[in-house]
Amino acid sequence: MPSDHLPEHGRPAGELLTELARLRDADLPVRGGQVTAYVYDTGREAVHDLAATAYLEMLEVNCLDPTAFPSIVALERQIVAVVADKLGGGSGVFTSGGTESIMLAVKAARDARQVDGKPQIVLPTTGHPAFHKAAHYLGMEVVHVPVDASFRADPAATAAALTPRTVLVVASAPSYPHGVMDPIPEIASIAASAGVPCHVDACVGGWVLPWLRDGGRDVPPFDLSVPGVTSLSCDLHKYGYSPKGASVVLFADESLRRRAYFAAAEWPGYTVINATVQSSKSAGPLGAAWATLNAVGAQGYRDLAENAMKAAERLIAGVAEIPGLRVLGEPVAPLVAVASGDPDLDVFVIADEARSRGWFFQPQLSYQGIPPNLHFTLTGVSDIEPLLAALADSTKAARAAGPPDVPSGLVGALAGLDLDSLDDAGFAGLLASVGVDLAGGGTQMAQPEMAVVNAILDALPPATREALLIRFLSALYA
Repeated sequence: MPSDHLPEHGRPAGELLTELARLRDADLPVRGGQVTAYVYDTGREAVHDLAATAYLEMLEVNCLDPTAFPSIVALERQIVAVVADKLGGGSGVFTSGGTESIMLAVKAARDARQVDGKPQIVLPTTGHPAFHKAAHYLGMEVVHVPVDASFRADPAATAAALTPRTVLVVASAPSYPHGVMDPIPEIASIAASAGVPCHVDACVGGWVLPWLRDGGRDVPPFDLSVPGVTSLSCDLHKYGYSPKGASVVLFADESLRRRAYFAAAEWPGYTVINATVQSSKSAGPLGAAWATLNAVGAQGYRDLAENAMKAAERLIAGVAEIPGLRVLGEPVAPLVAVASGDPDLDVFVIADEARSRGWFFQPQLSYQGIPPNLHFTLTGVSDIEPLLAALADSTKAARAAGPPDVPSGLVGALAGLDLDSLDDAGFAGLLASVGVDLAGGGTQMAQPEMAVVNAILDALPPATREALLIRFLSALYA
């Protein structure tokens, strides 16, 4: 039974593993393709098993000191070289994920370009929040630039946003919300003309786009081979299908890569030199990523990429046949955003109906005129016909149910709520009033009440959304 106290004597291994299995009962499935976000499945059990074995082999190796564990140097060199070979060269760092890769790229740019006042990042509105996080942590500002009607960053607006305090310009390949590619050559040229580094966020696309190009598809230029692109992030735990967390950040110039490093000698203890944000960390993800890359191989990635893109194209065609739904933008990667074109058809209700049928379609809130929508990340094993059937059935049910019934005045009340006056228990009670029960240490969300929660969040300004989500996280773990 769960307890707040450590047992006096160790519990049997079988009992603990049984409890872990029980706790995972409410988790979304990580295999099978019914979860269209968060997880990436090759459908190749031998590859998954090998990655798990390699992870365990390196589990207790500490990446803190490469001179003590030279295996981590050999593995990282190989992984970075393979990624650089497909993405325009350069040198890089293996990290725990896209956010850490982006954090290092932002730090390197900040340290390489000293400015008077607070350094600025010029970021499309569709750019990943990891850049906001990096700016927050590193004492910087984000300057947003708009996107056009196809959700691509606007080069003219990017040029107009540059100031003497700009230290980094960002473009996405592709942007996560809609799977569309920013005009990277134009944006990188603008940055280069101003003497400013340009980072390409290819966290989601970096290990699928080159394989699509290999297969003969028209993929616009986006990597370090593009003049003016100075750094690029690529997650291997996405379309590289490695276990989390595995990512690489590449730098066109090794001197810029060194700006990402950190060293400290102002103490009498062991020598501190870090290539990443973390110090001590398991080499498990490193070993698993190396094993996965080599086990899948180039042809395997070409096949997985082509299968994923065909799945995305079939989804796009299928959505066109479902009354009231439409795809946003023209995806160049296997990421598709589906919105409603009918005021009586709510995408948040569709998501709840799909969840009740065993499918997870990721809701995305509206922002600066971009409507709320459902995000689909398709992989090499996505089975589109059952997905389309579930989407069509959920859409029909959502149309019959109508939009979510948001209590009158609740949005206004939340917008004016003094959150600091509520402790975590009080906030949990507020959540319970709209159908989110945090009892038992996990979310037990009665369907379709998440549609109400999402509709409320969608009606609030981003700053209020952020404040509410921070309180949600605090209450969840209280």
